[in-house]
Amino acid sequence: MNKNTYKFIFLCTFFLFSCQNKNTSQKNNFKEITPGVVISFDDASINEWCQADKILRQYSWKATFCVSKINTLNHSEIKELKQLQKDGHEIAGHGFHHFDAPKFVAKNGIDAYIKQEINPMLTLMHFYNFKVTAFVYPFGFRNANIDNALLKKFEIIRGTTYGAEDPFFQNCYFNNSTLVYGIGIDTDHPNFSIPYLLKLLDYAKRKHKILILFGHKPVKKITANYQTTMETLKLICNYVKQHNMTFYKLSELNNLK
Repeated sequence: MNKNTYKFIFLCTFFLFSCQNKNTSQKNNFKEITPGVVISFDDASINEWCQADKILRQYSWKATFCVSKINTLNHSEIKELKQLQKDGHEIAGHGFHHFDAPKFVAKNGIDAYIKQEINPMLTLMHFYNFKVTAFVYPFGFRNANIDNALLKKFEIIRGTTYGAEDPFFQNCYFNNSTLVYGIGIDTDHPNFSIPYLLKLLDYAKRKHKILILFGHKPVKKITANYQTTMETLKLICNYVKQHNMTFYKLSELNNLK
């Protein structure tokens, strides 16, 4: 066997073991995400949020409360929001005026949107000592141009998704991105049903996914649109606890990337 043949065998062996070591290292460093749920609420139903917290704290739940029009809240409501944050929940931004972002930007430009919808919201929320690192689009309406502008202000942003397709094709799971999508649990949300919700939860459990949900006003009995029943919330919390899943806050997803 000549010298060139020995060199060829040596190089092949070296690259073979290098690839094996690299693959083994990557496999050992891979951290599987604990399956769980992000429960978020939009707008400003502060009193109902606090009532829900009193009922659901038995599950050691955590939620993200996405506040809009914070300048309209009274002292008592601000105090309740502060208590929610103190108890481990998250307070996120949902707009100073609750503008339809793409519609406003198309008419007035992105700079005007930031100056009128985002900056005054952050200024007032920081004044009240709310640690705001996440933003949720009003109505879920967004586009890439606005995303890029907001990601200079926030660590993570959330839109919305719809439909009742197989969970494999749904966008309502954490996707290792700073842009995520939630699916509604209000009773009037398109395609909402308890069987489908259970299907989404089961997929999250089996595939080690994080399901992202949003509602508005938690109530015992439905009287209008944009309401989530307490029974739905209890079902979600029960499922999470019974299957050893985790309650995530919206901002915590950014740490999992």
